[in-house]
Amino acid sequence: MTQWNQVQQLEIKFLEQVDQFYDDNFPMEIRHLLAQWIENQDWEAASNNETMATILLQNLLIQLDDQLGRVSKEKNLLLIHNLKRIRKVLQGKFHGNPMHVAVVISNCLREERRILAAANMPVQGPLEKSLQSSSVSERQRNVEHKVSAIKNSVQMTEQDAKYLEDLQDEFDYRYKTIQTMDQSDKNNALMNQEVLTLQEMLNSLDFKRKETLSKMTQIVNETDLLMNSMLIEELQDWKRRQQIACIGGPLHNGLDQLQNCFTLLAESLFQLRRQLEKLEEQSTKMTYEGDPIPLQRMHLLERVTFLIYNLFKNSFVVERQPCMPTHPQRPMVLKTLIQFTVKLRLLIKLPELNYQVKVKASIDKNVSTLSNRRFVLCGTHVKAMSIEESSNGSLSVEFRHLQPKEMKSSAGSKGNENLVFFNNPPSATLSQLLEVMSWQFSSYVGRGLNSDQLNMLAEKLTVQSNYSDGHLTWAKFCKEHLPGKSFTFWTWLEAILDLIKKHILPLWIDGYVMGFVSKEKERLLLKDKMPGTFLLRFSESHLGGITFTWVDHSENGEVRFHSVEPYNKGRLSALPFADILRDYKVIMAENIPENPLKYLYPDIPKDKAFGKHYSSQPCEVARPTERGDKGYVPSVFIPISTIRSDSTEPQSPSDLLPMSPSVYAVLRENLSPATIETAMKSPYSAE
Repeated sequence: MTQWNQVQQLEIKFLEQVDQFYDDNFPMEIRHLLAQWIENQDWEAASNNETMATILLQNLLIQLDDQLGRVSKEKNLLLIHNLKRIRKVLQGKFHGNPMHVAVVISNCLREERRILAAANMPVQGPLEKSLQSSSVSERQRNVEHKVSAIKNSVQMTEQDAKYLEDLQDEFDYRYKTIQTMDQSDKNNALMNQEVLTLQEMLNSLDFKRKETLSKMTQIVNETDLLMNSMLIEELQDWKRRQQIACIGGPLHNGLDQLQNCFTLLAESLFQLRRQLEKLEEQSTKMTYEGDPIPLQRMHLLERVTFLIYNLFKNSFVVERQPCMPTHPQRPMVLKTLIQFTVKLRLLIKLPELNYQVKVKASIDKNVSTLSNRRFVLCGTHVKAMSIEESSNGSLSVEFRHLQPKEMKSSAGSKGNENLVFFNNPPSATLSQLLEVMSWQFSSYVGRGLNSDQLNMLAEKLTVQSNYSDGHLTWAKFCKEHLPGKSFTFWTWLEAILDLIKKHILPLWIDGYVMGFVSKEKERLLLKDKMPGTFLLRFSESHLGGITFTWVDHSENGEVRFHSVEPYNKGRLSALPFADILRDYKVIMAENIPENPLKYLYPDIPKDKAFGKHYSSQPCEVARPTERGDKGYVPSVFIPISTIRSDSTEPQSPSDLLPMSPSVYAVLRENLSPATIETAMKSPYSAE
């Protein structure tokens, strides 16, 4: 099953997250139509190789043309139109920068893996639980409810303002009518009644003006309280979730909901300001002693203007944090003279904002004063926000070609001072560290760590089986060597991440690599299993190594365990790991070589687990007398180990040698099994 098929089977809340990162840069139609082909290309490598990226972009357009040809035969007019438009957009957008399309597609595939991992993994740590706590979602619902209430209140004051305007128009008409009456008519009873009516209307007008201004004051107070407490708090929480996501944490969302709240508040405040301006017009036409409009309107208008200013100030957010296209897995890490991208967004979406808003990117000089180092930005650092930069019509701007450059410093030696945090990083609790490590695996290789894997890492960090949630220092994590080893914990873990990413990623995503399990735990798991049951474990002594251990029984029923020398990236580059598991052979005493690997722990048939990952069908062993292509005997390489029947311990690395089946056939035809075994044990065997 393709990754895209797995994505389409997710629940709606995860599908909404997928929808957020597909736009005109990489339309979802292309992802859907070319799913298999897209997943078979190495977009991450192409993001660092312009030649490779150019070829992939050309092939992408060719694939798109093939799809156009297919749908043209089906006469699907709508799809034909969309594909032509998409092809034109892709060619125009990426023709001069093919590496950018590789970065975009690589990021989309990585985000899909993160979402799949989040959907398959339970909530584990305190940080993630806090991000998904019911109190946070309850506050968000409260914010949305209060924003809607304010919007409704403003609509009511709109009706009040209209009523005031009609009442004043009627008063003006009656007043002017009296002014045009003859002097004799002004003394009769009808005139007296009209004057009384005017007085009542003036009293009603005064009461309504005071009532309307009182309602407006209440709206301003409620808006002020909402903005400076719940809404800003919700925005800060979103920024916190974004920070967590940048170090591999769970996907952050909620920006669209925040935009809706910001937009509704902005609409309400602008509407309120227009109402106050209309009140001024009414007061100019007619005022009187004790008129509340001149007394209250200006102060209210100042408060509304300040709230609008404050709302806009907080609505500018970094939608996508700085990221180097050449290192998409390391957001917010910037290197000098390496380009990075960053995207900003305005959370207020109003028709009257469809004009040019310019944004300037710069380095905060106040922060730089903490160090002797000085930096400037190279590239186009002033751009205009536009609705074309976003998929939902909001104002956005993306800087794609910024480069930090260090300026030469004449004062003192460069870099003697540094930020306090990096000079003396604070310790972290074990539970926090384990959770973040799981996030790293989730974001980088598409599957986080379960509780058993995390327990093994905790034991390795604390060097004890019964550990508590104490604090660990930065030095313990990545400076001090592991006991008896020449490398640190982080060096060991990073090598494993690299191994998974480049050589065993599909197996890891499928959950078939137990990986983090100690030798002692490994034997406890296997000892009661059927002969031929095996598991995959990361080496604790070799950097970036993976091994497998299987269990069998001796003739007297004794349980035996066999582990092979760990495979590293060099050996896995020559032979895919799934093929190694399929073709692996052992020679025990005088027996014919056979594959001892039958069941992946706990009891999954090997071919059922790994069959879809085999690169080809197993090759038959060719006899030397058979003639292959151009007179050569066809051959394949298979891993073979020799195990003495009286040995229960793993053999030395020299026992794990690749041997061509045809070579082995020749040996068996001309030598006895005993002679072959003696030769395999020879001290002159190849290393």
